[in-house]
Amino acid sequence: MAKSSDKAMGTQQVVTAIIANGIVFLVFVLIFLLQRLKLKRIYEPKSSFDLINDEKRPDPLPRGIWQWFMPLLKKSDNFIIQQAGLDGYFFIRYLFIMACFLAVSSLYVLPILLPINAANGVLKKGLDMLAYTNVDKKGRYYAHVFVGWVFYWGFLFVIYRELVYYTSLRQVVMASPRYAKKLSSRTVLFQTVPKQFLSENEFSKLFHGVKNVWIARAANGLGKQVAKRDKMAVQLENAETKLLSKAVKAIAKLKKKDPSFVPTTNIGDYVPLKQRPQHRLKFLVGKKVDTIDYISQELPKLNAEVEELQKKQAEASPFNSVFVEFESQYAAQVAAQTIIHHEPLAMVPAHIGIAPKDVIWSNLRMFWFERAVRKYAAVAAIVALVLLWTFPVAFVGSISQISYLTEKVPWLGFINNLPDQLLGILTSLAPIIGLAVLMMLLPIFIRRMAWLAGSPSLQAVEYFTQQSYFGFQVVQTFLVTTIASSATVVVPAIINKPTSAMSLLAQNLPKVSNFFISYILLQGLSISSGALLQLVTLILFYIMSFLFDSTPRKKWTRFTNLGSMAWGTTFPVYNTLTIIIFSYAIIAPIILLFGAVSFFLLYVAYLYNLTYVFKESPDAKGAHYPRALFQTFVGMYIGQVCLLGLFVVGKGWGPIVLQALSLGVTTFIHLNFNSSFDRLMKYVPVDAMMPLDGVSNTPSFNTRDHPKPKDQDVQELPHFPIRKYQARHSPLIDQKTASVRSENTIDINGTVGFDNENSVVTTPLLADGDGTVLSATPFWKRYFQPHIFLSYNAVKSVLPDIYNLPDPTPEVPPTNAKHAYDYPAVSAKCPSIWLPRDPYGFSTVELVNLSHITEASDSGAVIDERGRIFWETGPPSNEKSDDKYNPFNEEDEDM
Repeated sequence: MAKSSDKAMGTQQVVTAIIANGIVFLVFVLIFLLQRLKLKRIYEPKSSFDLINDEKRPDPLPRGIWQWFMPLLKKSDNFIIQQAGLDGYFFIRYLFIMACFLAVSSLYVLPILLPINAANGVLKKGLDMLAYTNVDKKGRYYAHVFVGWVFYWGFLFVIYRELVYYTSLRQVVMASPRYAKKLSSRTVLFQTVPKQFLSENEFSKLFHGVKNVWIARAANGLGKQVAKRDKMAVQLENAETKLLSKAVKAIAKLKKKDPSFVPTTNIGDYVPLKQRPQHRLKFLVGKKVDTIDYISQELPKLNAEVEELQKKQAEASPFNSVFVEFESQYAAQVAAQTIIHHEPLAMVPAHIGIAPKDVIWSNLRMFWFERAVRKYAAVAAIVALVLLWTFPVAFVGSISQISYLTEKVPWLGFINNLPDQLLGILTSLAPIIGLAVLMMLLPIFIRRMAWLAGSPSLQAVEYFTQQSYFGFQVVQTFLVTTIASSATVVVPAIINKPTSAMSLLAQNLPKVSNFFISYILLQGLSISSGALLQLVTLILFYIMSFLFDSTPRKKWTRFTNLGSMAWGTTFPVYNTLTIIIFSYAIIAPIILLFGAVSFFLLYVAYLYNLTYVFKESPDAKGAHYPRALFQTFVGMYIGQVCLLGLFVVGKGWGPIVLQALSLGVTTFIHLNFNSSFDRLMKYVPVDAMMPLDGVSNTPSFNTRDHPKPKDQDVQELPHFPIRKYQARHSPLIDQKTASVRSENTIDINGTVGFDNENSVVTTPLLADGDGTVLSATPFWKRYFQPHIFLSYNAVKSVLPDIYNLPDPTPEVPPTNAKHAYDYPAVSAKCPSIWLPRDPYGFSTVELVNLSHITEASDSGAVIDERGRIFWETGPPSNEKSDDKYNPFNEEDEDM
């Protein structure tokens, strides 16, 4: 038997976690509140600086320490979507939904189960007396069964509501003028294309409405040479800036000695040859050369080689992938779902909606067998890593229950002599911090495996990462930690009495809930406040910038590039938090209260960051949200299976049957959700693209490309009349704008609008229905009828008005539309050099020397007499580096 002091150890862990994380929370939040208005670049960059489009620039929050809080919480869905995009909006919604569901569940779960667990139980101290392990009467199991029914089935309904809402909102967004007018919305990527169709003319024969065809191709080695040229140009810019800085600082020293000193314009007078920037041609052992002189000779040669390879573009062997632009979004959607070729695995997979800047070109040349091998190799590597990672994670988990193990391992006895506070820190904070650090090391590897598996876009990489990282988190953060934590208690007892295995497992597995309560507190208090404080951003912006940003371009890039979210690794962390809570919700119901508070604090932190700090990530159109909802089924299964196992150990036969029924219902509903929503989450329905009147143009459908002969009209049968739907306005369409009619639209019993200024058709769609206005309805009725109150028609009011206008930043500049989906290296130009303008004219001389190499300028940046560098207006081209950089395309040289 464990000592009574040991029984209370779980409580000590939780108390220690509350105190420690509470202190961190208060310190981080206090710093944030005091510095929010001072460090605007860190805490309000989107509303304080000209870093994003005007339409996405939010109004500043009220000044003051606390005055911003309530206005932030009152921000509408329209505002959040406009600032954070669909992906950010649905992530914030996930946190809010979880906080609300756990809070509401606490209102009925805690008053029912806590007294039942605590009254006349087997344990008398600590949080364990509030858990299932304290119950010793079989009749009480029924309470856990029926409360579990309400809890788990209640969340099944939440998932249903959210899937209806997501698919409705996604369809509204995809059918909006903003998305439907995008090049990517009507462009399909076909992979594994047979040689016969690797031709623009031949491929056009497969479909009607083909507008442009891009055969992906590039000369051998072009990508590698372009990357080498870019690297060399950056190296030259760094060296030139360093040379100017040295010269200016040398003059500053001379002026300090002789204030009347007048410098010359010969930079060699102040920077001797030996002090000029140098580098080795090979790492450590290569010959050391003058960087500026060497690159000045080699860069023109490399540039000539690149241009020669670019001229051979038409002669290059094609990849087996083709981008096809169709006349309309409707035609593209039809093509993406069509069985095109008679051979198996030909013309598949087909992807729609990939923007040119998000393409991973190095994965477009793969044949089906290579894609299969690489995919399974990537999955095998991740599985192997999960298994190998078990050992360090198991060690971390065992620390949380180390006080139980000291009785069987004498040399660990000194741990029992530690003060209670120190022992609490060792068994609560140490393992959860160690677990968090271990989990931070995985994303880079998993994303690399996503590239290896053949993901064709950045969004596909994140989606693969989300699935893989979630599996890793569940296995390592939850299952391995649970088993390891319980093993330290159970294994010694089982060795002494093997027949007690089942009862011991039933008694001790729930005890791990105290460890996970500590983990939830870490996420809810320390992580949420850390997200607000943005400690990493502060370090990068003020410390790393001072140490490494030595050129105007680096300083400008550091200031103008806002942070963003990596959804593939963000969702799984909080999904796993949900899994943990759902697994212990009935076994240790107190976890619901901690979970509700934690999710609410996380909601506030990310609501602030995504609307006022972060820029949008590559647009996945909210695809990570339904994936996260389906992944929560893992928590429901684990929670219900654990309850079933505990009932079996306790021999409560009635509860066993009822719990098995509950598990069967969950499985049945899960399977039906999959079959009902899968295609709706991938494609755009026809009725969300076709006009309500049957003859007008819409942003997604052009009647000129799909004429309908009058003699083919469907004749209505006299006894079965077809209901007449009237065309009407979308509730989002501005009435003044819609009052302008177009010759291309027909006004029948309603208004079919056309925005001449923006060339956007605002025709009502078939999905708009008969225009029935949803009257004021009680909340409870609206909640339980999502098919009506979260339908396509109902959610239109959630969409910001900007979605009825073209995107101010098109995916491809109009001047480059014909080459939109050509391999980027084919049209890549030698990067320009940007130098700071110095007081003595050195930069002017250097620009003359660089003129025969590439474009160069010293406008928009200065270096003062003390050698400090400042940027004023940005690079002459004013192009942000992150808009062009795709980390996975560094492998292009392998194509």
